[in-house]
Amino acid sequence: MSLYCSVGSVDTDLSSQQLKELLVESLGKLGVRNKVLAVPPDQSREHSRAGDLTRYTWEHYGDKLKAVLPALGTHTPMRPDQIAHMFGEMPLELFKVHNWRTDIETLGELPASFIHEQSEGKLNYTWPAQVNKLISQGGFDLIFSIGQVVPHEVIGMANHAKNILIGTGGREGINRSHYLGAVYGMERIMGRAINPVRNVLNRACDEFLQHLPIVYVQTVVGRGKDGGLAVRGLYIGDDLECFLKASELSLKVNFEMLDKPIKKAVVYLDPKEFHSTWIGNKAVYRTRMALADGAELIVLGPGVHEFGEDKGIDAMIRKYGYFGTPATLKAVNENADLAANLSAAAHLIHGSSEGRFKITWCPAELSREEIESVGFAYGDLKAMTKKYDPEKLAHGWNYVDGEEIFFVANPGLGLWAVRSRFESAVPAAVGAA
Repeated sequence: MSLYCSVGSVDTDLSSQQLKELLVESLGKLGVRNKVLAVPPDQSREHSRAGDLTRYTWEHYGDKLKAVLPALGTHTPMRPDQIAHMFGEMPLELFKVHNWRTDIETLGELPASFIHEQSEGKLNYTWPAQVNKLISQGGFDLIFSIGQVVPHEVIGMANHAKNILIGTGGREGINRSHYLGAVYGMERIMGRAINPVRNVLNRACDEFLQHLPIVYVQTVVGRGKDGGLAVRGLYIGDDLECFLKASELSLKVNFEMLDKPIKKAVVYLDPKEFHSTWIGNKAVYRTRMALADGAELIVLGPGVHEFGEDKGIDAMIRKYGYFGTPATLKAVNENADLAANLSAAAHLIHGSSEGRFKITWCPAELSREEIESVGFAYGDLKAMTKKYDPEKLAHGWNYVDGEEIFFVANPGLGLWAVRSRFESAVPAAVGAA
């Protein structure tokens, strides 16, 4: 087990040239590789710098890089223009599409007793370790898993084995892991590297992925001094150490602890990155621990035109809505279609305020009737953008017409919490691996 690169601090600002040099130096330590697969995220993780790192990998290996498999999970396949924007001038034919329903192989199964333990007795199902067949059957001598470690609503801190087992995973694995996180409690998980969902993936990794030549490339990205983005860390390795080091830095870089709760928050969703409430509800996940009881969260979504990226999940959201944990658990127990789509059920829980604060969604195309039917308040995008102009607001506290608001320019880059709320959340350490 090796750590090939460990560079980072809260003040580090790696340039593109430095990123490339560190990557190439690490690749050199791996020795000769003749059949390489890159597994980066899709455009919803554009700020990870995975696009550049994938292109640098291609430039290094040339025709030995045989394929690029974006870790879509349940997301819509990338369009050619999105690929070009994120990855630059790479051959389009290298890019393969992951289908979470049909393209998978189950490598093994964790017992129901383990899931029962991790869920504190709430769940009693097995968990299948599923990956795209290209990963398990492609005969690659290097699988380069590239991505960003950042606080995450389902698994505490994103990336590492999640990029493979969820990003290229199958229906059951995705559904059951998401539901475990939702039932255990999102606010007990977010920002914690070790938690029940991570324990499941780590054990699956140890038991079922060790025969695969996977090397993880983990970035930590934060806001720079000029308001842009800064790469604060790069960690490359073939075991858990690179993830834990990246997680430690990410908490310092991406976690913003507030001394007082937010009464009104405005979150802007970049239209190049956010097209659905499925992804755009990061605005809800990442700010909820900072919002006061009775607060209002205003979500500006100029690129949002649908609920779910997947048509089946879109239908689930429209049918059952974001009405909180008790309503969702009841719907799962009473409806076979939602019980068969547990990742959708988990998302409905994550995207609800549980009645504690108001969520006003301002989408590009979804109508007032559509937004209100799923449990949100509706806001006119044009009017709200005029009042809360993202071009004029600074990240953090602002005053608009004499009212104090908190502005978040990109919810994907951080996690916000009131110190008292985060510290009172029960540590997620069940059977910590």
